Amino acid sequence: MSSVIEKKKQLVEEITDKFLNSQTTVVVDYRGLDVSEVTELRKTLREAGVEFKVYKNTMARRAAEAAELNELNETLVGPTAIAFSNADAVAPAKILKKFSKDHEALEIKGGVIEGKIATLEQIKELADLPNYEGMVSMLLSVLQAPIRNFAYAAKAVGEQKEEQGA
Repeated sequence: MSSVIEKKKQLVEEITDKFLNSQTTVVVDYRGLDVSEVTELRKTLREAGVEFKVYKNTMARRAAEAAELNELNETLVGPTAIAFSNADAVAPAKILKKFSKDHEALEIKGGVIEGKIATLEQIKELADLPNYEGMVSMLLSVLQAPIRNFAYAAKAVGEQKEEQGA
């Protein structure tokens, strides 16, 4: 009997660590998805470096309490799966939102963003953000704009002087 309790304690500690160490955690209701759809979702998430697991709600609730995320317990009801991402904060929200558009059975319940409880609306807003590469591209574009504008202005002045000189 005590070995069962030890295994449960270890599982709660494992889930607690995932809650504490992940940048983004998204809780979903997967009821209504068939095996092939869940497999497709897991594959997509795995390719993005997101861990997608189904835990017993009692274990997940205990882990949420241990991680001081008590408000998350409201979402840990019914068939629940949890997506954890340590590397990309946007990936789980983006993938799950896109998948839920194609598969109405998948329902995003809520989650945690950088240690703070997130509402469904916040998860959806996060999903609309560009990924890391997109953000870097936007930053570089903003940084290049003044130089590009100066180059255009210098070219225009040069062409104007050329026309006046001709």
